[in-house]
Amino acid sequence: MSADISFLAPSVGFGLVAHHRHQPCAHGFHYPVAFLRMPLSAWDRVRVPLLGVDRAHVFSLNRRDHGPRDGSDLARWIGAVLRAHRLTAACDGEVVLQTFPRMFGYVFNPVSFWFCHDRGGALRAVLAEVNNTFGERHGYLVAHEDGAPIRAGEELTARKCFHVSPFFPVSGEYRFRFVLAEGCSRVHVDLWAAGQCQLSTVIDGRLEPLARPAMWRWLGRFPFMTLGVMVRIHLQAFRLWRKRVRFFRKPLPPVKEIST
Repeated sequence: MSADISFLAPSVGFGLVAHHRHQPCAHGFHYPVAFLRMPLSAWDRVRVPLLGVDRAHVFSLNRRDHGPRDGSDLARWIGAVLRAHRLTAACDGEVVLQTFPRMFGYVFNPVSFWFCHDRGGALRAVLAEVNNTFGERHGYLVAHEDGAPIRAGEELTARKCFHVSPFFPVSGEYRFRFVLAEGCSRVHVDLWAAGQCQLSTVIDGRLEPLARPAMWRWLGRFPFMTLGVMVRIHLQAFRLWRKRVRFFRKPLPPVKEIST
């Protein structure tokens, strides 16, 4: 099994993010977004108008915004994560980080994804790097126990152990599905508890090469997208409060930085 090599190249995804709450009341929204997909092997050699790599620009992609958050080598960091979970042999190929860059110096990433491949390009593991609005973060690493390739649309699970929304308790499990096909990147993350789907989410985008046309189109269509992420989080929280959805106090974060 091998992946389309276009998914291993620097690219921009134009699409949407959608959430649909099923319990205890229906509530949904979708917004247009754009995101970067950056292979770690290309980090130091990408030169694109409007994008600064580890430097300030209209868009900027910084090592210090990911992994250990200290500006150190991200390939070394994700390699240590994979080694700790006995996935080094399976994930011996490219690692692609899918994330929102800073725009005009500001960013809030609800979740970034580290897609870990084998030498043939097949997807073997994914790390979902989750941030909450309290400045905390946690990683969910999903893979098959034997490190087998992850097929398109195949479901992988991780127990929820990190507080994100005050309108959900820290319980249940996340069910992940990944589709990389025909020039698109689609990630489904559903929250299940008590035998029911509580929340369905998707981040979906059509991929274009990371180049001048895509970056100028992004700036023209979504000039304040990253600031809008935070604004929309609080707007949706207000709407849930208006619907009298139960509020849960924030517990202490998990001791481990990464769980499976």
